[in-house]
Amino acid sequence: MNASTADFELIERFVEDCGLRGYSPETIRSHRSNLRTIARFLHDIDRSFLDVDKDVLRELLVYLKDVRKVVYKTQSSYFSAFSSFYKYLNYEEIHPINPVPAFMEHYLSRYKNDDDNGVRRLLSVDEMRMLINSILEPRDKAIVTLLAKTGIRRGELIDIDMDDVDWENQSIRLKPKNKRSNRVVFFDDETAIVLHRWMRTRENWEVKQGIKALFVGEQGKRLRRNGVYYAVVKHAERVGLHDPSSDRMEDHFGPHCCRHWFTTHLRRNSMSREFIKELRGD
Repeated sequence: MNASTADFELIERFVEDCGLRGYSPETIRSHRSNLRTIARFLHDIDRSFLDVDKDVLRELLVYLKDVRKVVYKTQSSYFSAFSSFYKYLNYEEIHPINPVPAFMEHYLSRYKNDDDNGVRRLLSVDEMRMLINSILEPRDKAIVTLLAKTGIRRGELIDIDMDDVDWENQSIRLKPKNKRSNRVVFFDDETAIVLHRWMRTRENWEVKQGIKALFVGEQGKRLRRNGVYYAVVKHAERVGLHDPSSDRMEDHFGPHCCRHWFTTHLRRNSMSREFIKELRGD
């Protein structure tokens, strides 16, 4: 058994443990993806998870920054997953130490201490209107509008089926989620027009048989997380609201920024915190 195979088996054991500990499906997916990327990197330099020191961690950081060109926050996400993984290895008495926290303290503490890099981008109402009006593709326009007007999460949007939409009451019944308390969200007339336009367009797409998803990709299957991300980011970048080359959080605009926009502008319009929490499903 080579080092790479052994490392991938450890990842799957860790993922199973995360499930037993009640981690959300998205956290598990993210951890698995990040760790598999790290495992491939280690294999390329003839190392394994059980053979990592601070020099290897420095090489990994350089690889993430210069080869994969991921931004600062994403680098932190990789190392956070790595640290959680080592906690598991320590608990199972597979590996005696966790080398990641000290490394993160030294190299990846900027997000905690530099306020300039920790502010999520907030569009004005006019900027959000400009972004939505600039989108010509019916599907992408519906995605951004629904995210902004309801404040739902990306995973909640992905799971919406056609029959979850109640046109009479202009509402959507979301699938059960650990983080979601109120499963019914309402949409306004503008959103209804955009959704209707997408659903008419969807009829002309080659949707796979049995797929009930409201939002589908080019392959005719339920749209996935990356598909939603690019549906938002490509249009934000085109109109100058997203800079993929920047390390600054405030220069980026992705799906979760729509939820941030939804919440902040409700607060600025004096809606009570209790009503906002109800609308957000917290």
